Amino acid sequence: MASKLWRRLLPALALAALPLAGMAQDKWPARPVRFVVAFAPAGPADIIARLLAQPLGQSVVVENKPGAGGSVASALVARAEPDGYTLLINTSSYAVNPSMQRQLGFDPKGDLTLAALVAASPNLIVTAPNLKARTLQEVVADAKGGSYNYGTAGAGTTPHLTAEYLFKVLAKVPVTHVPYQGAAPALNAAMSGQTQLASVALPAAVELVKSGRVHGLVVTGAQRSPALPEVPTVAESGFPGFEDVTWVGVFGPARTPPAVLQRINDEVTRLQKDPEFLARLAATGFEPMGGNLEAVRGYLDRELDKWARVVRETGALPN
Repeated sequence: MASKLWRRLLPALALAALPLAGMAQDKWPARPVRFVVAFAPAGPADIIARLLAQPLGQSVVVENKPGAGGSVASALVARAEPDGYTLLINTSSYAVNPSMQRQLGFDPKGDLTLAALVAASPNLIVTAPNLKARTLQEVVADAKGGSYNYGTAGAGTTPHLTAEYLFKVLAKVPVTHVPYQGAAPALNAAMSGQTQLASVALPAAVELVKSGRVHGLVVTGAQRSPALPEVPTVAESGFPGFEDVTWVGVFGPARTPPAVLQRINDEVTRLQKDPEFLARLAATGFEPMGGNLEAVRGYLDRELDKWARVVRETGALPN
């Protein structure tokens, strides 16, 4: 079970970290492990952090540090002691921010290292419940008047650039971006009618769509999501070939002992095969990712290149 796997993680990490981090007098973990989450509660990073932390009970403290599209939390963890006690839970915004922000406050290639890719989900565009337009084609036609705005979890998140590319590059309609500090505030704005649309990672909105508090417009995956099978894909809605996802990963400070990073990667990989954990992922619209340390770091390098191109194509302005 997931709890057994994660109970094995802590003592194994302790054995790896003690000789490498100079902690001979410290029985690791001598204090709770800290998950610093890059976005507000109820967003994809927060959901994954709590799914990972839950089996550990009191051994993990989940701390939300939203701001600057995830860069506030990234900079904080980059400065933390590389001892395995402070880990970053961030999304694919980590790969976007270097192209969107002039001053990150950290070096994305030199100050942090990706230890594991946990899960990914398509992005989801929702509409306010009172909006008359109910399909993507209706929204595009209505938005030509220039009165539409949409909320996201922040500038530089992949849902932000997904919406920019879809509406401004492909559909060529003038929509206005309204950044928030998390998916939950963006969804609240759509629910209350402050914005016509919200673009978020799917897990943040599954229950809101099911309850009718927002209307699911399109998902950005190649296929419909089993979590929301009634919501069509962007490709089905008039823009064939469109596909995009938000991923969530675990990062440590760059000088975290390699053995600790390897153990995190190994245990996340094992957890991704646990039926209980997989069921929890599926219920929220996530699918497991994976890969060894070399593979996940190669993936991150490709993501950095990909989103740099998207930023150029959309003309999204750096902060």
